[in-house]
Amino acid sequence: MAKPKNNNPRVHEISKFINVSSKDLIALLESYGVECKNHMTTLEYKHIDIILTTYLNKYDRGDTIEEYYNTLKAEKAEEAAKKAKKEGREPEVVAEPAKEEEIDLASLEIKKETNQTVVDTRQSNVDLEKLDTGKIEQLVDIDKVEGKSQKKQKIKKNNSQVKKPEKEFVNNNKKKKEEPKDEGPKVVLVPDEISVGDLSERMGLPATAVVKKLFELGIMASISQNVDFDTAVLIGEDLGFKIEKEIIITDEDRLFNDVEDAEEDLEPRSPVVVVMGHVDHGKTSLLDAIRNTNVIAKEAGGITQHIGAYRVRVGDKKVTFLDTPGHEAFTAMRMRGAQVTDVAILVVAADDGIMPQTVEAINHAKAAGVTIIVAINKIDKEAANPDRIKQELTEYELVPEEWGGSTICVPISAKFNKNIDELLEMVTLVADMKELKANPNRKAKGTVIEARLDKGRGPVATVLVQNGTLRSGDIIVAGTAVGRVRAMVDDRGNTVKKAGPSVPVEIIGLSEVPEGGDIFYAVDDERKARDVVEKRKQKAKEEAINARTAVSLDDLFNQIQQGEVKDLNIIVKADVQGSVEAVKQSLSKLSNEEVRVNCIHGGVGGVTESDVMLAAASNAIIVGFNVRPAGGALESAKANDVDVRFYRVIYHAIEEIEAAMKGMLAPKFREALLGHAEVRSVFKVSGVGAIAGGYVQDGKISRNSQVRIVRDNIIIHEGVLSSLRRFKDDVKEVASGYECGIGIENYNDIKEGDVIESFIMEEIKE
Repeated sequence: MAKPKNNNPRVHEISKFINVSSKDLIALLESYGVECKNHMTTLEYKHIDIILTTYLNKYDRGDTIEEYYNTLKAEKAEEAAKKAKKEGREPEVVAEPAKEEEIDLASLEIKKETNQTVVDTRQSNVDLEKLDTGKIEQLVDIDKVEGKSQKKQKIKKNNSQVKKPEKEFVNNNKKKKEEPKDEGPKVVLVPDEISVGDLSERMGLPATAVVKKLFELGIMASISQNVDFDTAVLIGEDLGFKIEKEIIITDEDRLFNDVEDAEEDLEPRSPVVVVMGHVDHGKTSLLDAIRNTNVIAKEAGGITQHIGAYRVRVGDKKVTFLDTPGHEAFTAMRMRGAQVTDVAILVVAADDGIMPQTVEAINHAKAAGVTIIVAINKIDKEAANPDRIKQELTEYELVPEEWGGSTICVPISAKFNKNIDELLEMVTLVADMKELKANPNRKAKGTVIEARLDKGRGPVATVLVQNGTLRSGDIIVAGTAVGRVRAMVDDRGNTVKKAGPSVPVEIIGLSEVPEGGDIFYAVDDERKARDVVEKRKQKAKEEAINARTAVSLDDLFNQIQQGEVKDLNIIVKADVQGSVEAVKQSLSKLSNEEVRVNCIHGGVGGVTESDVMLAAASNAIIVGFNVRPAGGALESAKANDVDVRFYRVIYHAIEEIEAAMKGMLAPKFREALLGHAEVRSVFKVSGVGAIAGGYVQDGKISRNSQVRIVRDNIIIHEGVLSSLRRFKDDVKEVASGYECGIGIENYNDIKEGDVIESFIMEEIKE
């Protein structure tokens, strides 16, 4: 065999040497990630290791390298005899080999000096062809044989004279082996996940050695597959290496400063308190009593729909309160509130007791490591029984102080402002015991409490600064949103220039609406910040594509009856981000063994044509909460047969979708849209209130209909008409293309540009 110029054998040479087709060798190497173009590809020694390990184990030609070569020699001798017989001459006589004797291959002292292979032949009767070290050195890792292999090789002594092989591979690239110094196991740094090939390269071993060790551990992996850190540790220990965790510094690590503060840099900060509990137990009323404002009047149906952050003064100190909704549908929002707080006030009605949502609130507070103070509300009612509440609390490991426990319980009446001061004193007492501190003299870090899209100001986020100081003009990153803080407003609507630890502020200037619960950082480099955000978006996009599954909504209930497991895809649009998460959380809980509910998309704002297109492509239905469709969305939905449903109360959405899954959807009433009128001017009439000067855009506005005020595709109010006039005359209805004066009962916050939507509820005849 002609020796290649670069001393590295080619595929066809190895193929001929071990009697295996080049095609098979190429296929083998490609399965290990080695690129082989054709039979002329030059091979590296680690590639030959793969071939040798595979075919010496596969071929039944002996268990050792020497036996394998002896088999090849016997085959060649047999071929020579046949050829001699055919040519009519006597075959060459070869002396019989001597008796087998086991000799340690290491004792042969195979050495490499001055780029030449030297064999110590001081032992008598050494078969040089069997010890063709040029071939062995090319095909086997000699260092491994010398240093690690303890297996003895069988070598047959033979007194006969043999020829030196004509073809051999000589490794001229290997340096003279130096005696290793005993410095303990070599340390190899490995990240959380690493490919088999990279791990072998870091260890300085052939990939086959790692593949073999994995096989011994019961793990089948090729050179391109990944193993985790724990598996790498096991492999490394078995192969004599010490594996340590590699700390990878990402762009986010360089951009965000998460270094812990020195004790001397910390200063006392205000406590952050969350108010939690069951719906209608009086959480908002309690905050009302604390803030001396009427929050309830702003909420639909008296139920808090969004997280609010308020800062109040208690004595000579300030306390930040987070108001979280009580209904279980808002579990995610309440969980988010508990994670950023120090103290939780658990409101329990003295006449009602512990409810499922109360239990959830307890579990969330405990999971977040928040101290719980129980406010036993409504003690003014006749059916109030505070002792029964305390007894029920003990079932959830909340033992009142007066019963020998550590849980503070304060009986209050939010309605009559009774014992509110005592409750606040307990809050400040617990906060003092916690010794809450932060470093105001660094870049700000905190949490997004709430976020929404405002037509005039763009994305608006309510954030709670947890460390450092946020200043107007700072560059911040929150999830996939990035921007410069253009303005900051506190909870009372005052513009502020900076906000320190435990201070909630509303900011504008972000590129998009962040997710509630996102951690935000103030950073120095805007370009790097945008790079990090782009990478986050790309990663989120890849995860969404991988997670998305095909869905069909056609005849859902019949498919369920046939025993087929189906996915119900839902797109959620709401007025604020917190509501999006709450609706998604509620609907996901409807999943059962027969139907999986997947919320494939959620966003802030009205239902748009792009939402309809996504629903059509994904066979999804659209659920709108406190929003309306943008122009052309309903027409597109009708054309694409997309089911769009709008709700003002989240219970109705849950009930309807649950009923549809059970095949029982039969609502008694449905909404019939009559028309839209655009508010072009607003008049203030003494003793009457605000009157909208409107232009009917489509359909008609009917005096007996219900109406809703829509601003930027978000429902602001829903009610009934108090008056409908054409000039000075009261009319029953006004048709499309005409102007009219519209008064809405008990509502005066009408603005130019608002859309008044007229509708009636029709009974469905079964």
